[in-house]
Amino acid sequence: MSRLKKFAVTVGAVVFWLVVWEIIALKIDSDIILVTPIEAARRLAELLTVGEFWGSVLFSSVRVLSGFALGLAVGTALALVCYKVKFVKMLFAPLISAMKSIPVASFTILALIWIGSKNLSVLVSFLICVPIVCANMTEGMEQLDPKLSEMAKIFRIPPLRRFVGVYLSQLLPYFRAASRLAIGLCWKSGVAAEVIGIPNGSVGEKLYQSKVYLETADLFAWTAAVIILSFLCEKLFMLLIDLLYKRVEQL
Repeated sequence: MSRLKKFAVTVGAVVFWLVVWEIIALKIDSDIILVTPIEAARRLAELLTVGEFWGSVLFSSVRVLSGFALGLAVGTALALVCYKVKFVKMLFAPLISAMKSIPVASFTILALIWIGSKNLSVLVSFLICVPIVCANMTEGMEQLDPKLSEMAKIFRIPPLRRFVGVYLSQLLPYFRAASRLAIGLCWKSGVAAEVIGIPNGSVGEKLYQSKVYLETADLFAWTAAVIILSFLCEKLFMLLIDLLYKRVEQL
């Protein structure tokens, strides 16, 4: 299927579900229970013109992406250690499993007790990201083809070219998959943590206020904003990875 056809199918699916949403909202006929997509979009457009909206977006973006970046670095480093030292892999296996299984709300409440609400989403995003990256990168390292490394040594390929051509090229798909999954979950869990901790000036605070005051249009508008931010962060990060890889290939 061509890219144009895939895009058309995607747009068609989105339009279909928006129409379904519109019909259900009109049938319910209650702005408190469910607003129409048009009303949600109108409210989002209004929020885009308010400085407070951008302040909340910046507040949450800095913290969620900081947690993601830290998790990416620590998860990759931990994966390397686990790959090199099997004892470390066995030692950290229960901890990684626990981090993947514990409900977000549980360690959000604990984190709220430990560090307060202001940087809560940093820690929560970090804890979400680490096991995803560690598991994916460890699997990628274990799937490395030793024959390629041996061939590179036989042909005396320079270390940098060997790293890029043999290791980086094989690990990149695992890194991309881990990053794509982690960045979306970081946004979801980070904002959820903010709803619990309610730090001043955060997106989570706005979502909480929407619930308290029964402002359903605001709730949908802020939710749409989070989805858009998550999507843009994912696409921009994937683009950055590809550009960096191409740049390293040219060295």
